[in-house]
Amino acid sequence: MNQSILRLAQLAEKETRTIIGLMSGTSLDGLDVALCRLSGHGTATKASVVHFNSIPYQDDFRAGVKAIFSKRQVDLEQVCLMNAYIGSYHAELINACLDNWGVKAEEVDVIASHGQTIYHAPASLHGIAAMPNATLQIGDGDHIAVKTGIITLSDFRQKHVAAGGEGAPLAVYGDYLLFSEKSENRILLNIGGISNFTFLPGDLQSGRIFSTDVGPGNTLMDAFVQANFPGKTYDDNAAIALQGRYNAALVSALLEHPFFGQAIPKTTGPELFNLAYLERAQQASGTTSLSPADVMASLNRFTATGIARAVQDTVQASQLALYLSGGGMHNPLLLQNLQELLPDATIQNTEALGILPDAKEAVLFATLANECLAGNQIDLGASGIPAVRMGKISLPD
Repeated sequence: MNQSILRLAQLAEKETRTIIGLMSGTSLDGLDVALCRLSGHGTATKASVVHFNSIPYQDDFRAGVKAIFSKRQVDLEQVCLMNAYIGSYHAELINACLDNWGVKAEEVDVIASHGQTIYHAPASLHGIAAMPNATLQIGDGDHIAVKTGIITLSDFRQKHVAAGGEGAPLAVYGDYLLFSEKSENRILLNIGGISNFTFLPGDLQSGRIFSTDVGPGNTLMDAFVQANFPGKTYDDNAAIALQGRYNAALVSALLEHPFFGQAIPKTTGPELFNLAYLERAQQASGTTSLSPADVMASLNRFTATGIARAVQDTVQASQLALYLSGGGMHNPLLLQNLQELLPDATIQNTEALGILPDAKEAVLFATLANECLAGNQIDLGASGIPAVRMGKISLPD
């Protein structure tokens, strides 16, 4: 038998697996690398983070991704090249992390790689008759496997699409396995480039679980900063937004898009929420002369309002616990706005649940890989969420 296939069979039988989870989001800020220990599978899964590093991307790498990111027309040769390049680059970063941690490659069972999303096209957004939901992540898993010597699982979102989903958000599967708790209604809110959350009811009724994108997280704020403040990639500690005041007319115009009225679950991305979207909202609201600080304050309030309205429209906000992850949780004005808009909710981050919030998304993909190896289809019962086992397997030889 092929030794890598034999290794897979042995991994499926192990009580505890060591898995590296990778996450590179739409914010393009860097690669999150989490070395995790996972035991069991299904709702008996236990996960812990042994080592974690978030490695910032260099400007030239970010520019290479941006050249093909979230655009309907791009250079196909560049897509092809970046698919291989990102896989190889991520492998280099993994190898560097292992060296720094004093961990040998043979001590790692598998790598779980999310890849880099370059286009997200649910049918609700592309509107092309007879064409399906689609999403595309690049950063080839074979390159990672060969250059690290570690079995790699990647391209998780395609199975979700094939099973009738939109390819996002996938957090619901890991959230369900790791964070469900009897007697507490929980929202696991991730504020990355796009904001999404999973609702986990305290009565543990699977039919009430759902996960959905709710609108922008950091994507519009980051894009505005990068366009108007040379050398800056994001509003560090809300320093710019705190100098301004949000404009209610602009916030209202930003919330006018039909996306906000669509039934959940739903997905979105920078394909919709970008600087052109902001420009149209400013034209419609007569706010084109706002100062950059006031625009940033308005975008911050817009993100918080989109999240809060989605929570209020779908769950009872009283006696609700919100657990945050993602880069947006470090934005003090965004947290202030959220607490003001959801006064009855308790807001904290996932460290209260035993998982570093900056590592959470990487841990979730490690959990999906663990389930692919050791578990069954992740079935959330009557929730209507596709029952799937996700991840394509790349062997190192």
